[in-house]
Amino acid sequence: MPRFGHIQNRYIQGSGTSVAATIALVDDDRHILTSVSIALEAEGFAVDTYADGEEALAGLNRKPADLVILDIKMPRMDGHELLSRLRKSNATPAIFLTSKDDEIDEVLGLKMGADDYIRKPFSQRLLLERIRAVLRRADTGPTKNADDPAADDLITRGPLVMDPARHACTWRDQEVRLTVTEFLILQALANRPGHVKSRDQLMDAAYDDQIYVDDRTIDSHIKRLRKKFRDVDDDFDSIETLYGLGYRFREK
Repeated sequence: MPRFGHIQNRYIQGSGTSVAATIALVDDDRHILTSVSIALEAEGFAVDTYADGEEALAGLNRKPADLVILDIKMPRMDGHELLSRLRKSNATPAIFLTSKDDEIDEVLGLKMGADDYIRKPFSQRLLLERIRAVLRRADTGPTKNADDPAADDLITRGPLVMDPARHACTWRDQEVRLTVTEFLILQALANRPGHVKSRDQLMDAAYDDQIYVDDRTIDSHIKRLRKKFRDVDDDFDSIETLYGLGYRFREK
């Protein structure tokens, strides 16, 4: 089961203060490891640093984190391979660090299930905003209201069952591991089966207002969602594309 429940009450939304959430920072640039870890610790995060992908994989298997920030281009094991291996066992939120002109890396990272990316060089203030946005989504999701007793109710649409409180998803009683962003996109579609959601509406459902993504990002997430469901059911076809309009969930 993906481990998201432990984030509850460890991240103080909107207060500018984070308490005890653990960030794993993976980069072969020692300057980034030092400067970013100091900045994150000053904001109240616990930080584990790793200088390459192999070291990070071993460390994260021993001590999982609440969020992973990883560089793409690293020796021994690059960020793509590291995320791919991590995704086999959990859906911990992940933010990619990419070089300024590595657009292909960004698209590939999102297809692999990263929740966000930041281009180098980046400001520490921007990084903190992105971390808080991803943790907020992992903790509560943008549509959950703490005062609404129905907010934690299961979403059941035919063979699909989603449990927002536990970040759990099953299809025909088989677990489907989803990232935070994938879960929120699917939740937005499943909440109103048969209704078309435009890409802009799905962006609003899955991303913080300060995070800007394009149409290809949503398309990449949809492709990955379909693949994950087809891994457990070859006949899955409940996420429909309406060309020029967007996507909808078809309840069986």
